[in-house]
Amino acid sequence: MRDMKEKLARRNVIELWASKYSEVVRWLTKLQKKEDSALRLYHFCQWAKMTPTELLALKEKDPSAMAAEKLLDDFCGADLADFTNATKYNTAIAVKSFFKHNYRDLAKASGVVTYQKATPYNALSKEGLRKLWSLALNPRDRALIPFVTSTGIAKETLVNLLWGHLEPDWETKDLPCINIGSELLKGHGRGKYQNVRQITFLTPEAKRDLVVYRDWIQDKIGRNLTLQDHVWLLTSKPYTPLSYQMLGNQVNILSHKAKVPFSLHDGRRWINTALEQIGLSINWAKKIRGRKVRGEDAPYSQPAIEQLRAKFREAVPLLEFTSEKPATDLEKRARISEEIMSKLMAGEALSEDNRRDIRLYDIRLRESSKRRSTVCADGNHCQRIVSEEELARFLSEGWKVVSTLPSGKIVIDS
Repeated sequence: MRDMKEKLARRNVIELWASKYSEVVRWLTKLQKKEDSALRLYHFCQWAKMTPTELLALKEKDPSAMAAEKLLDDFCGADLADFTNATKYNTAIAVKSFFKHNYRDLAKASGVVTYQKATPYNALSKEGLRKLWSLALNPRDRALIPFVTSTGIAKETLVNLLWGHLEPDWETKDLPCINIGSELLKGHGRGKYQNVRQITFLTPEAKRDLVVYRDWIQDKIGRNLTLQDHVWLLTSKPYTPLSYQMLGNQVNILSHKAKVPFSLHDGRRWINTALEQIGLSINWAKKIRGRKVRGEDAPYSQPAIEQLRAKFREAVPLLEFTSEKPATDLEKRARISEEIMSKLMAGEALSEDNRRDIRLYDIRLRESSKRRSTVCADGNHCQRIVSEEELARFLSEGWKVVSTLPSGKIVIDS
């Protein structure tokens, strides 16, 4: 391959290199992170001393020889000063994607790189997030921090998020729901990602700041935003949607200014930690984060959004950070209450520690849970513990949800 007169980088790799190859153009039309992927393929081609066309030809000459797979394996196994382990990992993903979308799939076993994170994830705290939020330059950036730490929406989805994804009259809801279809999520609804949806919610402080930002940007634009408008816009003319790169840059600028390490992906880890602390089941957490739930064809039909919203409410004290109000034991009280409920429903005796916690946290137990045998004369109409999969049938029969146990099982009552 001939050397480029101008040094190739993310900003110009498509114009100066990728656009010259129809195979690469075809591939990039199917991707969201076009610049990053194009640059990784370019670096691989430079290492292999081959053009993209020549790479694809390796699969045509003698597919059984696995020449393309072996070439990728050689790259992943080589000791390359210019490629860290993480860079080789991402490059291998791009190369396999390039072959796949040109209908010459590489064997799954090829290009394996054991990716180990060299540095630990950012250790977030409420104090650090509050500092980020307080130093934001405008209402948009100030709204963005509680928004991502409340919803867990990924960066590639944020740039395409529309006001229409928020539930009707969301300003009047205590915990507004955001309902996102699979086309904006990982996998874009193809293959195993078909029917995936993200059902997530805004905390009260995230809603408050989103309302302030919306009113502020509407005043600047001079019109009301419609359901078809993007949520995150430039704050000056022409007020176009923020790009993937620009959204990341804004967060990086704020992070450096506040001297608080933070990325948008940290927001997903923040909410996931909170959901784990309240004992949310793995499947319910996946629904909130917009991930595929194994074994479900339509994973967001049940449990009802209202049941998911009720469970999310328990995480609010853990998620909110903009106020310096003293921390409460609400989340601990909820967990202990559910643990005791679980023991009672299972017919187990309460320990002295359980009885101490009942007094300490003023836990009010339902009479029916303490006297299950006496209020369930017919064996049908009483409280029950059911699985998430069984919930839809019982709701249709008139049962009501009482609470969700730490195990993910659900207490229902007739």
